[in-house]
Amino acid sequence: MPKAKSSVEIKNKRASFEYEFVESFTAGIVLCGTEIKSIRGGKASLVDSYCYFIGTELFVKNMHIAEYWWGSFNKHDPKRERKLLLTKRELRKLARASKEKGMTIVPTRLFIAENGYAKLNIALARGKKEYDKRESIKEKDLKREMERYSR
Repeated sequence: MPKAKSSVEIKNKRASFEYEFVESFTAGIVLCGTEIKSIRGGKASLVDSYCYFIGTELFVKNMHIAEYWWGSFNKHDPKRERKLLLTKRELRKLARASKEKGMTIVPTRLFIAENGYAKLNIALARGKKEYDKRESIKEKDLKREMERYSR
């Protein structure tokens, strides 16, 4: 019997405003039992989270996963660092690119895959300048106006 499609999808909307995405990857996350239950309940946030390397391993920091309400003595720390699972080739590529000036790795979307595992979309990103941000606001307003008149 196939598993039901999960509706859990947590996005980092601020990241698309602050950064220009160069390339994106999908990574698995190492979680404990109460964390996955909390994510399935939609109790997670990607605001102010970022990825960094310790040696050759990639970790995500400041990703908030609320404590599971029904959890007992084995509750987790909501803001702990979590290891991301990627292939060696992807890790080498990200490590090389993140050392360049102005490049960073930001989480963009947290979701539950069809197989039931939590996945995190991360993007290799370049910070936008102030005028780029104004330009993206103008584009968004124009798009909204066009949709309004086409109805």
